[in-house]
Amino acid sequence: MADSLLNRRNSLKVLGAAVGLSVLPKIGLAKPAPKPAFTYCLNMSTIMGQKLGFVKELETASKAGFRSVEIWMNSLEAYLSGGGTIADARKRINDLGLKIENAIGFANWIVDDDSARQKGLDLLKREMELLAQLGCKRTAAPPAGATNNPGLDLKKAAERYRKILELGDQTGVVPQLELWGFSKNLSRLSEVLYVATESGHPSARLLLDVYHLYKGGTSLDSLHLVGKPGIEIFHVNDYSASSSPATITDADRIYTGEGVAPIGRILQALRQPDKPLIISFEVFNKGYYAQDALLVAQTALAKMKAATKNV
Repeated sequence: MADSLLNRRNSLKVLGAAVGLSVLPKIGLAKPAPKPAFTYCLNMSTIMGQKLGFVKELETASKAGFRSVEIWMNSLEAYLSGGGTIADARKRINDLGLKIENAIGFANWIVDDDSARQKGLDLLKREMELLAQLGCKRTAAPPAGATNNPGLDLKKAAERYRKILELGDQTGVVPQLELWGFSKNLSRLSEVLYVATESGHPSARLLLDVYHLYKGGTSLDSLHLVGKPGIEIFHVNDYSASSSPATITDADRIYTGEGVAPIGRILQALRQPDKPLIISFEVFNKGYYAQDALLVAQTALAKMKAATKNV
C-alpha cells in the first residue's frame, strides 16, 4: 500500500512538472528572425562633389545611418598622400561602425597593349593590397581603358579577368567584373556574363547598375540568367522618363523611386534567399553636389529603404 501511494505521488509530481512546462513561454521554439533582404550601402560618388576628403566622407556616411560604404581609390590615395596611414584609416572605419564593401578604381587590366596592361595589373595589385589592410574584400573591375574602340576579343578579356581573379586569390580582394553601359566593350549583360563564365574561376562575380543596364540596352528579362550567387553588390539609382538610353549620362542618375526605372522588378530578380544583397547608391548628380552632403546621404538611405519596402 505504501509503495502504491509513493508511486502515485511521484506520478503527480511528474504530471505537475509537465503542466508547468507547457505554460512557460516557448523560448526554444521561437523562429529565428528572418535575414534582411538587402544591405544598404553608400557609394562615395554620391557626395564626392562636396570635396569632403576621405575621412569626412566616412563620417558623413556613418552619421547618415549607413553601415556599409564603397570607397574610391583616388580619395584613399589622396588621404595617404596627405600623411594619413592605412592603420589610422582602418581604426577610423571601425570606430565609425562602417564596413568597406567595395572600392572603385580604374586600373587598365583589360587593355590590349601589353605594357599598359602590365602597368594596370601592377596598380590593381597595389590597390588590392591596400584594400585588404582596410578589411575590404572586393574591388570593381570595369573595362577602363577599353571604352572607346569596339571589338575587344571577349576570349582574351576572359583570360585577363581570370588573371586578376588570381590576384584576388593572393590578396583576398575579389575583382567584380563591372558592366559599363556607355562603353564600346562590356556594355551588355551578355558580354560580362561570357567573360565571367569563360574565366573559369569560382570567384568570378558581376557588378551591375540600374543606369548601366538601361544605358547599354540590356533586357531585364535576361537578369535571371546571372545566377544569384554571381552578384554580391548592385548599384542602385534611377532615371527620369525623359532620359533615353542614347542620351542619358552618368550625371542624370537620381534618387531611387524618383524616376521610372523598374527597380522593384530588378531587385526581385537579383535578391538572394540565403543572404542579403548589398545595394549601393551611386550617382554623379551636380544638383546633389550643390547640397549639404549629410542631407544627400540621409535622403539616399531613406529613398533606398522606401524603394525596397515591398520587394
